[in-house]
Amino acid sequence: MSSSQIGRYRWTICALLFCATTINYLDRQVLSLLAPDLSKEFNWSNSDYANITAAFQFVYAIAMLFAGRLIDRIGTKTAFLVAIAIWSLGAIMHAFALFFGNAANSIASVLGLSIVPASIIGFMLSRAVLALGEAGNFPAAIKATAEYFPKKERSFATGIFNSGANIGAVLAPITVPLIAAAWGWQATFIIIGAIGFLWMGFWIVFYDKPEQQKRLSAAELAYINQDQNETANDASAAQSHEDTAPFSWFRLLAYRQTWAFAFGKFMTDGVWWFFLFWLPKYLAAQYGMKTTDFVFPLAVLYSMTMIGSIGGGWFPSYFISRGYSPYDGRMKAMLIIAFIPLVVLLAQPLGYLSFWVPVLLIGIGTSAHQAWSANIFTTVSDMFPKRAVASVVGIGGMAGGLGGVLITKCGGWLFDYFGQQGQLQTGYTIMFAICALAYIVAWSVMKLLVPKYQVITNL
Repeated sequence: MSSSQIGRYRWTICALLFCATTINYLDRQVLSLLAPDLSKEFNWSNSDYANITAAFQFVYAIAMLFAGRLIDRIGTKTAFLVAIAIWSLGAIMHAFALFFGNAANSIASVLGLSIVPASIIGFMLSRAVLALGEAGNFPAAIKATAEYFPKKERSFATGIFNSGANIGAVLAPITVPLIAAAWGWQATFIIIGAIGFLWMGFWIVFYDKPEQQKRLSAAELAYINQDQNETANDASAAQSHEDTAPFSWFRLLAYRQTWAFAFGKFMTDGVWWFFLFWLPKYLAAQYGMKTTDFVFPLAVLYSMTMIGSIGGGWFPSYFISRGYSPYDGRMKAMLIIAFIPLVVLLAQPLGYLSFWVPVLLIGIGTSAHQAWSANIFTTVSDMFPKRAVASVVGIGGMAGGLGGVLITKCGGWLFDYFGQQGQLQTGYTIMFAICALAYIVAWSVMKLLVPKYQVITNL
């Protein structure tokens, strides 16, 4: 049947997921763009800023573990509404960080605890609430993709909605400096944080489970469920058993497939977060840029990553169309993608030529990350039944978050240490090397843990 005969409503769901991910990254990146100015206003060191960003990553990691399980229990529609409401409130809380910081210190003084500068504790609390909500985005989005797309389209759909991260990262440096210049940094957090509440209305109207979706034709529903209708001799038919059957969450930890996904996320998520949170400070420290100077370079860089996300989502189909299983096709594509970030090794040695050299080289590396991300997420729905997808993504998300905490704290320490010696560029050289090599290490261990495609059938 042609695509017009089948129907295209599933792409409406993909568009909603794209918009949610865009909002997710808009809210996430506001702080990093204001960080150079806020660091001066509140006298933050690199370690102070690292602690604030690490608070986000640590809470995000822990919340991911439970978010996935919760989403599998209460369903995609309700879970997404709860998640975006919480993270939008968290984003707005940043505008009142000093109030929350002073309140926290008042409580601490009564309890006899040490007092932390109000700006630091206030922003840490705001980042924690933001992280608590944002942890629900990707488990819910991956679950919605598994519900609305057959396996052969999932990595492409994931690449499309995941490119929302890049659009958010492009829109942030364009809008944040303008809003901050016009109304101040507090208004920036409030205005951008409020966008999530608008999205909630569209989600309520347009999303339901495929089986309950009145806008979905019978032909498109059959197309979505085609993997369940394959013969029992096909490996993917193992996922046809009842999608609501209960399973033990701890049972997931017994599978190498879970550990492979978790290790891949642990090694690579922190790379993306490092560049997302530290790149503005890097450009300010190395090239003396101000907040308004970031707009065009970061817009170019994150436009590049959008190409990587969509192209990376499509890439496995090249191998799948040549007879590879979805998982094997994805792993082959991911191996090629893993070598691309090595160009980041040249960012510091050639950075003396122009700030555009590290911007473009890091842009290539982050493009590869988004291509990698579109595929590693989809390996979960390749091997696990739909009812467990969000739980496994949550486990991997926790591992990725902990990796992000590690790389952020490492970066903060290195930058303060070498900065005091007048050799800040050495700290960035070390961090860029870690980021460049992470994907090859991740792929090697993932392949060692799961050398051949195997569907989980006995949850």
